[in-house]
Amino acid sequence: MITAILLASAITAGGCGQLQHNESGGDYTNPGDAQKLSVVEAFHFTADVEQLRHGISDKLGGDIGYTLEHFPNHHRALAAMARLGLRDKTAKPVAARYSIECYFDRALRFAPGDVVVRGIYGSYLLATGRPDDALEQMLETVRLDPSNATTHYNLGLLFVKKKDYPKARQHAREAYRLGFPLPGLKKQLVAARQWEGAD
Repeated sequence: MITAILLASAITAGGCGQLQHNESGGDYTNPGDAQKLSVVEAFHFTADVEQLRHGISDKLGGDIGYTLEHFPNHHRALAAMARLGLRDKTAKPVAARYSIECYFDRALRFAPGDVVVRGIYGSYLLATGRPDDALEQMLETVRLDPSNATTHYNLGLLFVKKKDYPKARQHAREAYRLGFPLPGLKKQLVAARQWEGAD
């Protein structure tokens, strides 16, 4: 598991770089940037790259990093970079210009209101053993988008881990009210004898 110290040192050592306007890049969520996005994806973020099978024009870290340098809030590329770091047990994948933490920093500076970025970041922080930092991102996601069923579900799971059952039930109720399909959170609350009154 990647430690918080390792992540922090990767940020300090290399810096996260300035965001610069790039003619061949843009906002992942903006339909007006779709044509530029399709060009970047065709040469750097193919299915093989996204599934972490192999790079196209560089090693995986280089191709995913290139995508994120042109589209800092590219949701699928951020998720792939996070999975690559977890798989390879590193805070900075081979050929990536920045650490994974920096790519999230850049995405949030570029699009601070992008709730999907915050959700992916929260999951990454949780996977790297930083539940308090993950909680901060997930709470901000819910603040920005209270109708996000997935975030309520993930918050419920996080609160179960922290044994804060009232909050876990609150977010479970909301996740299921919003139509979240997976029963895992409810099962965990039932197993902990904490589901009473939550339906």
